Amino acid sequence: MPVKRIFLITFTLLVIATIAVALIVPPKTGKKGANGFFTKSDSLRIQSPVYQVPIPNAIAFAGEQVPIHFFDVRESLDRELQVNTYWHSQTVLLLKRANRYFPIIEPILKEKGIPDDFKYLAVAESALTQAVSPAQAVGFWQILAATARELSLEVGDEVDERYHIEKSTYAACDFLLKSYNHYGNWTMAAASYNFGRSGINRQMARQGNNNYYDMVLGEETGRYLFRILAFKVIFENPEQYGFHLMPDELYPPLKFYEVEVDTAVTSFAQFAEHFNTNYKILKLYNPWLRESYLTNKRGKTYAIKIPERGFRESAYGQE
Repeated sequence: MPVKRIFLITFTLLVIATIAVALIVPPKTGKKGANGFFTKSDSLRIQSPVYQVPIPNAIAFAGEQVPIHFFDVRESLDRELQVNTYWHSQTVLLLKRANRYFPIIEPILKEKGIPDDFKYLAVAESALTQAVSPAQAVGFWQILAATARELSLEVGDEVDERYHIEKSTYAACDFLLKSYNHYGNWTMAAASYNFGRSGINRQMARQGNNNYYDMVLGEETGRYLFRILAFKVIFENPEQYGFHLMPDELYPPLKFYEVEVDTAVTSFAQFAEHFNTNYKILKLYNPWLRESYLTNKRGKTYAIKIPERGFRESAYGQE
């Protein structure tokens, strides 16, 4: 074979090989990642399209209009909508939990004359979990021990009613009603739940203003109403914000009956066994019982929730 032809074939093969390598191993962009460098194709593989989330043209909280036409108000709401729309796992869990706990919270709000929108305050406060804050605020409504006692909740080593969903909701309603009577609007009542009435009062005097949307209230309280509004918007329009959950994917409300106890309970493990359940499930239904026993020295009557028989196995329609 002529040398010229061999050279031509070899050169052609080298060109083909170079092109193939370039296609298979794209050039490094210089941006370091966990495994060295990200490439352009890496970014195509790991990124999903990201869009501006819808911002409503009009929105109200507890029947009070939000001045969404103010640029600063619009951008504050935009921030919370972006955060909670794209924090997918957390918002999915919130939607699931809401199906279980809103049916408990909603009728209490209605009974006490509190606007339904305040259920989203509980979402903002605790993500509908029995959370404990660094300041030791506790439960769905994040109530401090001293405030709880002022609101007639029992707080002790064996019983802490801040963990009692129904009783803590009634207590939160009492606080909000007092704030509403003081400020004359629900928006400031909500802000005072986060900042405290004394804190809000100081800022009102300092700034010569009583309108939440016109006040400087620090990072947490300044975002507070907008977080609540973002939850309201997303919860009322989940599919518009990319959350597609089927009814059977939501957490079902707990089914139970109640047993009244006015004596000591030496062992809640044995107590649970007597009612065909176990210690873990009894505590899940009654997180306000903080010990494995109850001395009940005052002979107080407590209503303890007992799981409906078979619910644990059949809650999702599977025996």
